[in-house]
Amino acid sequence: MAEQGSREQAVLRARRESLERLRARGIEPFAFNLELAIGVAEPTPSAVIRQRHGATPPARTEEARYGVAGRVLFRRSFGDLVFLVLRDREGDLQVVCDRAHLSDLDAELLANVDLGDLVGAYGRVGTTKRGELSIFAERLAMLSKALRPLPEKWHGLKDPDLQQRQRYLHLATDLEYRRVVGARAAVLRALRSVLDGRGFVEVETPVLQPTAGGAIARPFVTHHQALDIDLYLRIALELYLKRLLVGGLERVYEIGHNFRNEGIDREHNPEFTMLEVYQAYADYVAMMELCEVLIREAAMAVRGSLRFPYRDRELDLESPWRRITMLELVSEAVGEDVTLDRPDLGELASARGILVHPSWGPGKIVLELYEKIVEGDLWQPTWVLDLPREVSPLARPHRSTPGLVEHADLVIAGMELIPAYSELCDPDEQRRSFEIQAEARRKGEEETHPMDEDFLTALEHGMPPAGGFGLGIDRLLMILADASSIRDVILFPHMRREG
Repeated sequence: MAEQGSREQAVLRARRESLERLRARGIEPFAFNLELAIGVAEPTPSAVIRQRHGATPPARTEEARYGVAGRVLFRRSFGDLVFLVLRDREGDLQVVCDRAHLSDLDAELLANVDLGDLVGAYGRVGTTKRGELSIFAERLAMLSKALRPLPEKWHGLKDPDLQQRQRYLHLATDLEYRRVVGARAAVLRALRSVLDGRGFVEVETPVLQPTAGGAIARPFVTHHQALDIDLYLRIALELYLKRLLVGGLERVYEIGHNFRNEGIDREHNPEFTMLEVYQAYADYVAMMELCEVLIREAAMAVRGSLRFPYRDRELDLESPWRRITMLELVSEAVGEDVTLDRPDLGELASARGILVHPSWGPGKIVLELYEKIVEGDLWQPTWVLDLPREVSPLARPHRSTPGLVEHADLVIAGMELIPAYSELCDPDEQRRSFEIQAEARRKGEEETHPMDEDFLTALEHGMPPAGGFGLGIDRLLMILADASSIRDVILFPHMRREG
């Protein structure tokens, strides 16, 4: 370890010495912009140069000249010839530097180029004797001197923990990972295109809220000094979007971050991205149909197909998606009929290793059975319908089955992606649902939905019948980008401190 630390310090000293040599020669190691550095306002992307000149025969130089910029990932020298590989946002491109054709200042600069430096070059495009498309440099510029080396040089970061802690280095050295960033952008464009085309309005609602509502989760809390009140980072977008329905905005959506002060695992991060959509005069059936359109459009935008592998198993988003009630699924799993009025639900759960809390009602026990023995095995798209009322306090009571609500969860690859609802618009019924949650809290259940009098006041002014849903963007990206963990699709996931 001491020897490794000594080598690292030697590398850092060498970088600093290179920096000072540049400054001693009057070369600015941190350029103001590309135009001052090499005379062009913007670099030409490597992909554009390849598209235009990729068919150039070996050992030919064209008249076209380009300015390029990127990070130096490779360097090799053959006498006066120095070959650099620059990586820009779209790929890699070789720059051929012949000291005999450079100014003395540029030749000095070239002598102090290290791996990881950001460099600009200007010159004619052509190919080497081996046919490698290249820029034959006439001018060089140091755009930003890297005072620390890149990890493992050409090979990039291989340690998943370091990839997440130092995402900037992961992106700099792994072109394949950059597709995840592109996939997120493509998904968001596809979702917005569908919703905007159907007359939905994108809005923004508060991130700091006086009541953490819209979901059952533990919030982060802070204190506002001027108002002398506690505020919560939102755990869901829902309740403010519903207020907008009261105000007459009949079709609204928001894409934003939610925050939940809970555990971290392959499907959970304390900060995550959600799409929530609400449509007046619709119900959960209409929302399920809209969700299927959205997910298929997102899949086409990223995968170009509705059938593709995820974690070495095929997913089929094209065939009709299964729809089945939660009670039917639990009944299938335990091999006998499960209903909310069974007196032995606790024993049924205990026999399957589920520790039943004394505050749990039958609906909560059924939900636990479903989550522990069913959900993870639902691979192909499945709508899990009609949850117990006590675990879904914001959904409308089922139109034909007492004790249940019109709530459907979409599960793909064993992960819940979407809860969709026929929204509860009766303020008295909503108050009763909140009271059920309050009673559960009095019995010792920690995670319950709080009473929200301001939201109830809004409902008392009249909210139209409506459908709504929330789509977990990060989990959808896991599937479309074939990522095994939510941390792989979040650029800067939360992690434990080192040491």
